[in-house]
Amino acid sequence: MTIATNQAALNASALATRAIHAGQEPDPITGAVVTPIYMTSTFKQDGVGGLRGGYDYSRSANPTRNSFDAQLAAVEGANYALSFASGLAAIDVLLRATLQPGDNILLGNDVYGGTYRLLSKVFVPWGIGLDVVDITDVPAVAAALAAKDYRYVWVETPSNPLLNITDIAAVAAAAHAHGAKVVVDNTFASPVLQHPLADGADAVVYSTTKYIGGHSDVVGGAVVLNDKETRDAVAFLQNSAGAVPSPFDSWLDIRGLKTLELRVRQHSRNAMNIAQWMESRPEFERVWYPGLESHPGHEIAARQMRGGFGGMISVQLAGGFEAAKRFVGAAEIFTLAESLGGVESLIEHPGAMTHASVSGTTLEVPANLVRLSVGIEEADDLIADLDQALRRL
Repeated sequence: MTIATNQAALNASALATRAIHAGQEPDPITGAVVTPIYMTSTFKQDGVGGLRGGYDYSRSANPTRNSFDAQLAAVEGANYALSFASGLAAIDVLLRATLQPGDNILLGNDVYGGTYRLLSKVFVPWGIGLDVVDITDVPAVAAALAAKDYRYVWVETPSNPLLNITDIAAVAAAAHAHGAKVVVDNTFASPVLQHPLADGADAVVYSTTKYIGGHSDVVGGAVVLNDKETRDAVAFLQNSAGAVPSPFDSWLDIRGLKTLELRVRQHSRNAMNIAQWMESRPEFERVWYPGLESHPGHEIAARQMRGGFGGMISVQLAGGFEAAKRFVGAAEIFTLAESLGGVESLIEHPGAMTHASVSGTTLEVPANLVRLSVGIEEADDLIADLDQALRRL
């Protein structure tokens, strides 16, 4: 079987197979099955310009990073993936590589606070226009696009932290009809549950810190796309600005991506069990989880997310801010901490933690909101922990 045939067979294989084998060819010298960590800043040249495999300096390219990029692109079903030192670095480079002062971005009204901070505090002063819309309301999105020229429509689905669901295909159709491109932050769903490029998005961004890394031990990000012109522009600025992951960070992401499907399925099963239990408890004013039929975006999520609804739940405490603060502090198995997507369960108060930067804006989150990142522990243990925390309110 030729190499080309091997690659064709791999491209046609299931996601779990691609995650383990894409970009993971055994080392040609030693036969090592696991991709080595190429901890080197520079590479020997065989004469001036005589590069071995195209490598000269690790900011520009590194074999471990290239391995992860190939692996992630294969899992996403995309032509290209470029990894970065953080999710925000990925967003920053994508936008700076493709925007210029005077361009506009249409942003959903429920997004990660760090994204809003980057756009409003860095890009707006640079000359980028920023408008906010209920991104789940396709007619409202279409009306905004008809009234003003936008370079990008920015989507998070499920959104952070309210877990709102956007119909990617419908928004992409509206955006493309007006000459705008769509970027989807797919961090909450991961490439296991959702493929925005297949639904019409032009680019996907990830915080690989979350589900892709999966073990709360690495910070990273990625841009995934099919268009070569955009890929080349992003790659040029990536090299020029240098916000790249280290070889060890890339190796950790490779390891995490190999088990992503197994973990995300368990995250989703646990979260569904916990969300159903929470919906039965009077202490919660509202439970936000797209797997529940009570969720306003449930039908779209059921069609758009394949095989589960993710591991994130947000709840509003009937007792208000003080009850929310006591609840997150009383949990024992759930660790009070920012971030999400690791094997361990985390709990946080978005208004005072991850989304403090949107306080006082149209994106401000409810004061009684609590966000849970449901891990892969035993679901009954997690429910027992939340139950004892409620008893301490």
